[in-house]
Amino acid sequence: MLKHTIENMANILVGQSATILLFAAIILGSSIGIEYPDLGEGISTYVDYTVLCLVFCLLFEVEYKNILKSLNRLTFIVSAVVANFVVIPVLGFAFSAFFLQANQLLFVGLMIYFISPCTDWFLGFTRLAKGNTALGAALLPINLVIQLLLYPFYVQLFGLSTLDTDITNIIQTLWQWFLIPLLSAVVIRLLCERLLIRRQIEFLSSLVSSLVPFLLALLVGQMFAANVGTLISHLAFLPLIILAIICFFIATFYLSDTISKFMNFPYEDRVLLTMTTAARNAPLMLALTITVIPDQPLIYVAIITGMLVELPHLIAIKMILLKSYSDGTYSDLQAS
Repeated sequence: MLKHTIENMANILVGQSATILLFAAIILGSSIGIEYPDLGEGISTYVDYTVLCLVFCLLFEVEYKNILKSLNRLTFIVSAVVANFVVIPVLGFAFSAFFLQANQLLFVGLMIYFISPCTDWFLGFTRLAKGNTALGAALLPINLVIQLLLYPFYVQLFGLSTLDTDITNIIQTLWQWFLIPLLSAVVIRLLCERLLIRRQIEFLSSLVSSLVPFLLALLVGQMFAANVGTLISHLAFLPLIILAIICFFIATFYLSDTISKFMNFPYEDRVLLTMTTAARNAPLMLALTITVIPDQPLIYVAIITGMLVELPHLIAIKMILLKSYSDGTYSDLQAS
């Protein structure tokens, strides 16, 4: 009974409920920061602990042994990797530069958001849209490893050099705040797989998954409580951020659709490619960026805004894909 309750909670928190939770965190954190600024500053001192817990939970969910399962689907894997790490960063740069060239911090925040494909909830939406979750599970750790390796170089390439943060400091921070939790998560995951039965591992994974949205909401609330004044003074840029994100999502949808048709992918693989190019790794990037680039709330708010727009976008994509599936539209296109 408890196992099913936790699994249901994890499923519910994929989509609308996660968005509501984040909005609630923004409102509560902002209210604390405005009414009780000293309390807001005090809450922010615990950000480091929240970041470590969030990073560990996100990394514990990843089954790294699934990388081996992808070896028989190299065509799809290569297509997804090229789309996510070559084409999409170029698209992200174009939209960020067009809409937010006037604010370097928001530009950097959007670029960090755009360059990082999702490593968690995209599988949930892939499953809901009847996509290839087995291949998605194999793609997930590949996305994670590549984006971690590229993160310090991408943020330098796309403008972080203006923030007086060099690549050596970024790599050192990644080691302290990410690689150590990564190694801890991998070791504990392997020990669990050796010592526990499959049902117990699934229960533990569901429990950890259900904690992620709450930890993420806590982190967002802490950030708004400490920096609400700065964020309010830049509200005029919010429509531009949202417009840039919407244009980006439209472009990635047509990109995945074009690649799927060109490569003649079946419906299940098309869903997976669409979801992995649409979903971004906002929770992990927010946690990572807070440690790598401290005291830059405008960068963080760009990532959070992307997250808030992304969840309704994924729900809409799921509906579009399921409609094409039920209507036989995609099958007809493949047959022709």
